[in-house]
Amino acid sequence: MATLKIALPKGSLQEATCNLFKRAGFNINISSRSYFPTVDDKELEIVLFRPQEMPRYIEDGVVDCGLTGHDWIVENDSDVVELCELKYSKVSSNPVRWVLAVHNDSPFKSVKDLNGKKISTELMEVTKRYLKQHKVTAEVEFSWGATEVKPPKLADAIVEATETGSSLRANNLRILDTLLTSVPKFIANKQSYKDAWKKRKMDNLVLLLEGAIRAQEKVGLKMNVAEKDLKKVLAILPALKTPTISGLSQKGWYDIDTVVDEAVVREIIPALKKAGASGIVEYPLNKVIP
Repeated sequence: MATLKIALPKGSLQEATCNLFKRAGFNINISSRSYFPTVDDKELEIVLFRPQEMPRYIEDGVVDCGLTGHDWIVENDSDVVELCELKYSKVSSNPVRWVLAVHNDSPFKSVKDLNGKKISTELMEVTKRYLKQHKVTAEVEFSWGATEVKPPKLADAIVEATETGSSLRANNLRILDTLLTSVPKFIANKQSYKDAWKKRKMDNLVLLLEGAIRAQEKVGLKMNVAEKDLKKVLAILPALKTPTISGLSQKGWYDIDTVVDEAVVREIIPALKKAGASGIVEYPLNKVIP
C-alpha cells in the first residue's frame, strides 16, 4: 500500500496540531517517548520533528510533507512547495511575531543603537540578514532557551518569538522592531509533490485542514420561524452565504439553518428570539468547506 510520510511539529505546537487533525477527521495517538505517532489512516505515516529542523528534512526528502512555521522555512532558506497557510497556534489563531527586544532600563531606542552589541536568538540567519539590511554590525549568539531572561546581563538585546507579548512584559522587556511574522504552513518536498498519488493525498489533507481552520471560529445555528416573522429573522442573520430554509410539517413554519461567526452569536441570539425565532440551537463545527 502506498503511504504518505508526513512530519508534524514536536513541542509547543504538538497538542494544537493533533487537535487540528482531529477536527479534520484524523485521530492521532502519541505515546510519551515515541517520535512515531499512530493515526487511523493506513495511507499516512507520521513522524514528529522539531519545527526548526523540519523544512530541511522535507527539502531533503526524508519525509514527503509536513507542518512547520513560515519562520523556519525562511531561516533555513528551504526550497520546498508551500501548499497553504494554517492559522493556528498554541495560544490563539494569532500569528507569531519575531521581535527585537531590549531591557526596559537600556538606552537602546532602535536597531541602529546595537552596533557592536550582542544579540541572543534562536533565529540566527534571519537576524543576521536583518542586521545587514540595516547596516548594523553586532554579535549574533545562538540561544539554547530562556532567551527572555538574558538582557541586560547576558545580552544587550534578543530576537524572540511572541504571540501575546506577555512573556516579554513579564521579563521587563520592550520591543524595538518586528523582524518576521509567521504562521504554520503545510509544505511538501518538490519531488513528492510531482507524484500523482502523493499530490492527491496532500491536496485532500489541505482541503480538510483548511476546513477545520475555517470552522474553529464559527458555529452552526438552527431555529424555527413562523412565515410572518421570516423576513425579520433573515435580516438579522450574517450568513456564510445564504441560510438554508426548509418548510416544516406544520403549515406556515420554517426551519432555518446557517453558519455564523462565534463572536457574534451572543449578540444575535437575543435579537433572533425577539424577532420571533424559537427552538434556537447552537452547535459546534468541525469543518467548513466552501
